[in-house]
Amino acid sequence: MKIRSILAYFVVFVLSASVVVGCNPASLIKTTTDTNSPNATSEAALTLGYSAWPGWFPWQVAQESGIFKANNASVELKWFDGYLESISALTTGQIDANSQTLNDTISSVSGGADLAIVLVNDNSTGNDKIIVSEGINTVADLKGKKIAAEEGTVDHYLLLLGLEKEGLSAADIEFVPLETGQAATAFVGGQVDAVAVFTPFTTQALKRPGSKELFSSKDFPGAISDHLVFSRQFVQENPEQVQAVVDSWFATLDHIEQNQAQANKIMAKRANVTIEEYQDYADGTTIFSVEDNLKAFQPGQDVTSLQFSAQKISDFLVQAGLAAQAPDLSNLFEDRFVKAYAAKNKGS
Repeated sequence: MKIRSILAYFVVFVLSASVVVGCNPASLIKTTTDTNSPNATSEAALTLGYSAWPGWFPWQVAQESGIFKANNASVELKWFDGYLESISALTTGQIDANSQTLNDTISSVSGGADLAIVLVNDNSTGNDKIIVSEGINTVADLKGKKIAAEEGTVDHYLLLLGLEKEGLSAADIEFVPLETGQAATAFVGGQVDAVAVFTPFTTQALKRPGSKELFSSKDFPGAISDHLVFSRQFVQENPEQVQAVVDSWFATLDHIEQNQAQANKIMAKRANVTIEEYQDYADGTTIFSVEDNLKAFQPGQDVTSLQFSAQKISDFLVQAGLAAQAPDLSNLFEDRFVKAYAAKNKGS
C-alpha cells in the first residue's frame, strides 16, 4: 500500500492537505466487489476498500479462507485499481472503511473528513521506492529531471522527503503527475527519467534496462505507515462490526503464518505477480503484530508512536503550504479494538 504537484490533496478537500486524495466522481471510480465468497451473507455487509499494497493483500486471504465469517464479520471487500480512488470513496461515504496510509488519512482529516484509525497493518520498510534511469546516481542528479508519481500519494511524499534531505525542493525537478501504474509504464517507456512507485509497481518499473533504486522508505523509517481506517460515524454506530474486522485481521495473520504457501499464492494472484516476486516483497513491508499495534498507539517521542508521527506529518503539511493550519487529531486514533482483541487473547 500507499504521501502513496501535491495539489491533488486540494482537489477533494478544497485545498486540503498533502499526502493524499485525488477526487474522482463516483461514477468513475473503478472497483471490483467480491460477492461470491465464503463470507457472502444476506445481511447488509460493511464495505472495506483496499488496493495494491503488500500490507493489504492479507484481506484477500481473509476472504478466500472464510476468516471473516468465522469471526462473525459481514464484510464486502472492494478492490480499487487506483489507490487515490479508494480514499475518495471513503471520504464521500461510498465505503465504510479503507486501507490507507497515516499521511493520507491526516490529509483527509485536514480537509474535513471525520475518520478513525483502528489498526496498524504495517510499516513500509523498502517497498516504496524512487527508481531512476541509467546515469542518475545521486539525489543531486535528479535536478532538472522528469520524475513521475501519483500526485498526492505516499510516494510523492517520499520523493519530497528525499529531495529535502539533500537540500533540494519540488522546484528543482520537473514533476509529472500520473496514476501509479501509468507512472511505471511511462518510466519503462523512457518518457520520464525517474519514478516514485510502491510495490508491486516497483517490479514493473525495474524492467527498464539500466534502472535502479535510488532510495526507498527503508531510508525514512516510520515515514509511511498503513492502516485500517473507518468513518467515525460507522465506528460510533457499529462498534461490534469494527471489532469483528479487527479480530479477523489478527486471525488472518495467524492463518498466514500457519499456511504460508497457500497464503502467498492467494496474495501473489491478487498482486498479479509470481509467487517468487511476491516473496521478494517480504522485507519491504513490516506487518504489525498485536504487540506492535499496542506500542504504536502509545504516546512517544519518535516515529514508533503514531501520535508523534501524526504531529510531524501535520507540521509538514503546514510548512509546505498544503494545509492552512494543523488539523485536530485528538480523536483520530481508536485503540480500543486492538486492546480488546489483546485482552481476549492474552496468553493464547
